[in-house]
Amino acid sequence: MTSHRITPLTESGLLSALTVILALAAVYLPVVGVVASLVWAIPVIVLVVRHGLRWGAMAVLVSGVIMALLIEPTISLRMVLSFGPTGLVLGYAFRRRWSGAQAFGTTLVASVAGKLLTFGLLFLLTSVNPLNMQMDVMQQSFDETFAVYEQMGMDKAAIEASRAQVQEALTYLNLLLPFVVGVMGLLDAAVAYIVGSRVLRRLGESVPQLPPFAEWRLPQFFLYLLGFALVGIYWGGSREIQPLYQAAFNLNMVAMGAGVIQGLSLMSYVMDRFRVGKVMRICLYAFVLLGGVLMQILAFTGLFDMLFDYRRRFGQKKS
Repeated sequence: MTSHRITPLTESGLLSALTVILALAAVYLPVVGVVASLVWAIPVIVLVVRHGLRWGAMAVLVSGVIMALLIEPTISLRMVLSFGPTGLVLGYAFRRRWSGAQAFGTTLVASVAGKLLTFGLLFLLTSVNPLNMQMDVMQQSFDETFAVYEQMGMDKAAIEASRAQVQEALTYLNLLLPFVVGVMGLLDAAVAYIVGSRVLRRLGESVPQLPPFAEWRLPQFFLYLLGFALVGIYWGGSREIQPLYQAAFNLNMVAMGAGVIQGLSLMSYVMDRFRVGKVMRICLYAFVLLGGVLMQILAFTGLFDMLFDYRRRFGQKKS
């Protein structure tokens, strides 16, 4: 019986074509396009794991050229630089059998670096900050919405109050643009890791796993980062040093975000100990995350857990 084995060249061509199809979907399909963008790196991950980094890099280059011909060079550049590093680095990490935490952490750094590189090159090519352009689009959209409300005869006082709230929110969002880029990188890395590992397991590949969520331990660095960020916010705000204030404000959000993740992990550990059911877990997670004060308490609890290790203390009391 003759066995047919797919050659690296054939598989590279097929997966490159798949990345082009995903890019077309990302550009021309409004809702599906978001999902297509997030999973764009999956074919690259599969190719690197099965045939090596060289074949993955060649596939990214070829798909980028084809996208530039079929769609637009700037869109091709954005797709390749934004999602290419994620696929190449995660595929390399899986191929080298790195631990789950090391693979995800390295992929996160590569993903954020790719986003920053994309924005930097687009700024050099167009002399327009892509992030500020998005903010201008949002501002224009809200202005048009409020204009429609005025034409409908709605109460002007209510419209002005809503306009002030929106303007305040946009001001904070403008301050948090670096943090937003980081969140984009985190989302990209998380989707690539989860979906990529499942696809590879279906293909018979061995993939390192992250530890159970209840065992996650983030470094104490984030607690100290919060302290420095609060000092920077005070100094930058009181002395009107805008770059310092913005940098500290974003670092504060990074530290609080890490605290939320650590706090949720601690919640998962406690619920494991008390054998809380799945439905009740989801309800408790939603209750905490949707409550502003509760989420802040959770974040600070998680940050202090990095230092005091409540799980070890809780385990000693239970034993």
